[in-house]
Amino acid sequence: MLKNKLLLVLSSLVVAGSASGQVLKLNAIIDSIVVLHPVVKIYDNEIRSMDEAAKGAKSWMPPEFTTGLWMVPYNPALWKKGNMAQTGMGQYMIGGQQMLPDKKKQNADAAYMNAMSSVEKEKKNASLNELVNAAKGYYYDWIILKKKLLVLQENQKILDFMIRNAEIRYKNGLGKIGAYYKAKAELGKLQNMQLMIENDIKEKRIGINTLMNKNAMDNFDIDTVYQVNDYSTLVFDSLLFYNSRSDLKAIDKDISLTYLKQETERQSLNPQFGIRYEHMFGFGGSPMQYSLMGMLKLPLAKWSSKMNNANIESLKWKANALQSQKEMMASEYSGMAYSMRNEMALKQKQLKLFEDNIIPALRNNYKTMHLGFEQNTEELFMLYDSWESLNMTQIEWLDLLGQVLKLQVSIDRLIEKK
Repeated sequence: MLKNKLLLVLSSLVVAGSASGQVLKLNAIIDSIVVLHPVVKIYDNEIRSMDEAAKGAKSWMPPEFTTGLWMVPYNPALWKKGNMAQTGMGQYMIGGQQMLPDKKKQNADAAYMNAMSSVEKEKKNASLNELVNAAKGYYYDWIILKKKLLVLQENQKILDFMIRNAEIRYKNGLGKIGAYYKAKAELGKLQNMQLMIENDIKEKRIGINTLMNKNAMDNFDIDTVYQVNDYSTLVFDSLLFYNSRSDLKAIDKDISLTYLKQETERQSLNPQFGIRYEHMFGFGGSPMQYSLMGMLKLPLAKWSSKMNNANIESLKWKANALQSQKEMMASEYSGMAYSMRNEMALKQKQLKLFEDNIIPALRNNYKTMHLGFEQNTEELFMLYDSWESLNMTQIEWLDLLGQVLKLQVSIDRLIEKK
């Protein structure tokens, strides 16, 4: 309870600060989703509904009452006391009966109903896993977009330098005009790309705001610090997914519910006892009378137990089907996780090649061309070509980094990393 209140306070602070453009970290976004997303309320209300219904599991059957005439002659003259002191015929009766609860049956029903909400609790966690990792996807996409903006802004400065320098050289008859127009066109493309990226960032912000159940247009920024997780030592076997995946835990709870339901069906075959009391008021001086009887229901009789036995057998096969479904899903998750880890490892090696070899070499090439251009030993088109190679490679590196982070989100979603 205290944890929920702390999270609520935290999320309130996040909401209050967002309007002024606060920089949010991923953990703060996740905390807001866990507390404020409508799916939490949906599942919480459903869980509360089931828990409230379970409180009535040990209730008694309602009592039954009867009243009316008993063994009364159709001739009203016989109701009265006769001249020879004989009593009248007929009686007015009131009565009631109550079936007595079977303690074992009540306990079986209570165990079943109390366990029903456990499935919804796991489904709630599974839904939150999807929402949290959707937020991670938006967040990491936003980081890559911001890094691309920085690259574009730096490239815009470089192109501005090329264009101004080319104009001066052309006026002085020292340069060719072709590369100048090419640089001007590329500057326009960079500005267009920048507009597209800024629009993509707005879409990511809207997506995160929606997940936090806030105004979609609330303004905030994100922290660009990120971490690439190491999954190389993680064993993606069935046990891992059984212990981490909420949807598999929900199937486990469903299997347990099936066995509990079987027990309620077995207990329904037990004899049921009851008691009936009737009181009669006699007509025409007849004495008051009563009857007190015990009742016994025998659901275990062959002709009355067919439905219960059929349900018990049906539930056994349902449990087997759920177990097979759980094993199939765990196997699929394992294969997907290993495939993603393999792909992620490949892309990380490619990233290292870009960072250690390709980009430094292209950057040195650009610096060399830039120096030669300033010393009038290189043409503008050579400088432009070296810049274009560097620019495209930097964007390619960022795209590759974005793919690594997407794979990380996918693996986190699979193993339901908290």
